[in-house]
Amino acid sequence: MIPSLRKQFNAGFTAAKYQAFLQRIDEVCGTHVEFRLSETPGFFPKALLDQMAADGKELIRQLVDNPEYRKVSDASIPEAFRVPNEAPNPMFIQVDFGLVQRADGSLAPKLVELQAFPSLYAYQAQLSQAYLDVFHLRAFEGGENLRYYLGVLDSSSYQELLSRAIVADHDPANVILLEVDPLHQKTLPDFLLTEKLLGIQTVDISSVKKTGNKLYYEHLGKSIPIHRIYNRAIVDELERRGVRPAFDWRDDLEVEWAGHPNWYFRISKFSIPYLQHESAPKTWFLDRLDALPDDLENYVLKPLYSFAGRGVVIGPGKSDIDAIPAAQRHEYILQERVQFHPVIETPFGATKAEVRVMYVWVDELQPVLTILRTGRGLMMGVDHNKNLEWVGASAGLYLNLNG
Repeated sequence: MIPSLRKQFNAGFTAAKYQAFLQRIDEVCGTHVEFRLSETPGFFPKALLDQMAADGKELIRQLVDNPEYRKVSDASIPEAFRVPNEAPNPMFIQVDFGLVQRADGSLAPKLVELQAFPSLYAYQAQLSQAYLDVFHLRAFEGGENLRYYLGVLDSSSYQELLSRAIVADHDPANVILLEVDPLHQKTLPDFLLTEKLLGIQTVDISSVKKTGNKLYYEHLGKSIPIHRIYNRAIVDELERRGVRPAFDWRDDLEVEWAGHPNWYFRISKFSIPYLQHESAPKTWFLDRLDALPDDLENYVLKPLYSFAGRGVVIGPGKSDIDAIPAAQRHEYILQERVQFHPVIETPFGATKAEVRVMYVWVDELQPVLTILRTGRGLMMGVDHNKNLEWVGASAGLYLNLNG
């Protein structure tokens, strides 16, 4: 999207550089990255990323600062997963935007989804740096000021922010990253980098022990008390796998949450029908629609409580909607489809991009990094871009002309 940088990158690309890039990522992470990485980063105008970051903040604050929404969103939290002592705001939030073309040819961000749940906070910075280093991007004409941290952050201040958010004032030995079967998750690279960055342990939720209202994990033959939890366990996966931890989410535990779990439900697909913003697509709860739109091909049917695109139907037919029992329709939304405009020129044609703006909220709501997903299929996920090149997970870079 910055034509001069795009032209230089495409002209200098080689398969050998890409293989060196993949090897670098695996070495940095200490494990193989299983999801596909794109051959190229995205080069974005700073003004466009700034707009996305600002729009995302407006959307988040519109929900968090609204007492009426807080009350309504109580219904989004399943009783079995209602955790006490809720924090006043979410700590980790992701806002996903697609880029659409306005009538005048300019690009505008359009909301795809938002989620108050941690993403690849340790991994994404390493991925971005690997693009810069392996492809020698700062040696490009005009590339000396390429950046990936948003705002005024740099590597040192970002690490400090993550430490304040996740570890806070605790001994890292008493802080855990909690996940379901973490060694077999595709996000294992992020877990390992988080351990290395912050000195905490990744713990399988099935191995956590409870005594009274305290939690413990085993490490090197010792039982260690858990004082703070960086939760990465997805409720959808717990339910699908039938995982029943030793504690009940409703227990009043003597533990802090680095990102309170209730916000996973409050800031989610459930939120989208309540948003009023030019970047927010028209969205309805399925059970509140008096009549279906005539142009269903321009909509997306989404279950509220799913992850990684499971159950999403693009351009649903009436039969897809009729198949959902009336008693379950409150668990689905019908959302105006974001018509992604291809923005990345590749040897295989123009490619679409979805930009995830990542936020951390400690003292203030702060955009920190972007995750880029690119594709030429119906959706950005790997399953919709199989056997394609120059697509996949990537990083958003921009020129900081102030140096």
